[in-house]
Amino acid sequence: MVDCRRKLVIAGYVKLYRSERLEQRVAEALGRLKKCRLCPRNCGVDRLSGETGFCGSGRRAVVSSYNAHFGEEAPLVGEHGSGTIFFAGCNLGCTFCQNYDISRDADFGLEADPEELAGVMLELQKQGCHNINFVTPSHVVPQILEALPIAAAHGLSIPLVYNTSGYDALKTLRLLDGVIDIYMPDVKIWEPAHAATLLGAGDYPERARLAVREMHRQVGDLQLDHQDRALRGLLVRHLVMPDGIAGSDQWMEFIADLSRETFVNIMDQYRPCGEVEATGLADRMITREEYDSARKAARSNGLQRFEVRSDRFFARILR
Repeated sequence: MVDCRRKLVIAGYVKLYRSERLEQRVAEALGRLKKCRLCPRNCGVDRLSGETGFCGSGRRAVVSSYNAHFGEEAPLVGEHGSGTIFFAGCNLGCTFCQNYDISRDADFGLEADPEELAGVMLELQKQGCHNINFVTPSHVVPQILEALPIAAAHGLSIPLVYNTSGYDALKTLRLLDGVIDIYMPDVKIWEPAHAATLLGAGDYPERARLAVREMHRQVGDLQLDHQDRALRGLLVRHLVMPDGIAGSDQWMEFIADLSRETFVNIMDQYRPCGEVEATGLADRMITREEYDSARKAARSNGLQRFEVRSDRFFARILR
């Protein structure tokens, strides 16, 4: 386990800003909006002119809400919470989405220009949040990058969290190399056929595996400060689903192959939401046995650091 208890760690984007290289990333990212291929959908629409593709987002990001959030993983929350910024719209089509209204309505919130988005980040830091947590950011990476130099110029210095579904393009992730401090991807569905039905993306399993490997290459295993707060690294989420549909055994094997020091959050709060009942799959909550099976898979693959966050069973383990 990497421990930074005695180290001074400077957020990656601050270093890039000081070296004047952050603006180069901004220009490159904004250029990709002209014929948008930010994510694996490869819609090719001109978002600079306001056209929209699968995600529904145009030139500006739409912020549906922001707050100091205390329901996130323990290393992110600390004493004062994780500074979550929820973006409207999504590049994935999860039929069971628990934030269905936000993800399927790209106008669910307020459109934010770069100065306004920077102001949101600075306000969350002012409130004492330990990090800025971008929730569902894959389709608004250029807009996030565009706001960062402004925020950094006004003193933003806390770590950035990229809280994603895992359906990310490698070229876009490489724009974030040295910018994002903490990657927090979901790993959702293992089998392409189930992914096609439940996520609207049969290539999700392959894309997510490639993305998570790239994230780990950039930031490595999760690093903590002297108060066990996350500074840098990879934190993976996995939602256990009924009838083994998520492929928990396979995902735990994949994560362990990446690194047995990977921090994993095994979640049990699945419930049928959105339009999932129409698919004929995953139309019930999970059993205790299914949940325990995922935990056993983590242990049997040698994973050393995992957190069990449970709304239903009220179990919590942190090593």
